[in-house]
Amino acid sequence: MVAAKVSNDEVFTDVALHLQDLVLGNPCMEKVLGDLAAYAAGRLSTRDDQVSCGISLVRSRKSSTVAGSDALARRVVRAEDACGQGPGIAARDCKAIALVLDLRLEERWPQFNRAVAGSGFLSALCIPLVLESPNKAVLNLYSPLPNAFDGRRIDRAAAFAEQASKGLRLVLKMARLEDTRDELKAAMESRTVIDLATGAIMARNKCSQPAAFKVLLRASNTRNIKLHDVASEVVAALSGTAGAVTHFDE
Repeated sequence: MVAAKVSNDEVFTDVALHLQDLVLGNPCMEKVLGDLAAYAAGRLSTRDDQVSCGISLVRSRKSSTVAGSDALARRVVRAEDACGQGPGIAARDCKAIALVLDLRLEERWPQFNRAVAGSGFLSALCIPLVLESPNKAVLNLYSPLPNAFDGRRIDRAAAFAEQASKGLRLVLKMARLEDTRDELKAAMESRTVIDLATGAIMARNKCSQPAAFKVLLRASNTRNIKLHDVASEVVAALSGTAGAVTHFDE
């Protein structure tokens, strides 16, 4: 995205910092995006035009996350997500700004147009956020006025989006680290239970580790249940407890 042409006092350098503060207080991505949408609507509205802001985020191995500054924005973004078409999706996938001058005259995205007709907005400005692949996101501004977004307002919104992209990239890296930690913890816990069950079978059957593991694997395949669940049953049966308890320092 080309850097927006705005004056030095309107480069929105506070946006990235604000977004970082949001994620520290709100680990839920939907809440973070909702707060960012509200912040964008407040910063990019004018005295004569109070805009709504919706944000859509698509991440690898995650369902899409949508949020909005108000009910109108949430409704429009969700409608677009459900339709699979609209200015926001076009901007996000093509990585280019999409502009709706007057929804009443708009002929693109017919299904989306029908879904949001009479919702309360007439013009829209959709700006893709620059994220690391495969993540994609778009910032959507909706105005109740036709032809609300002139060159000046587009430049200001693009400057905001540029800073929001920087902050969101960091937020997504932090979220990915959290996901990786949780995945590793789950894998370690599962591996521990399987190792305990394997050891118990070795002691009971006086067999080797590979032979004991084959017993677990055969039971898993025969009963069509997860290996971890079979191992938990073995540990519970031999120990007389509900199962193994694992402890890992955070």
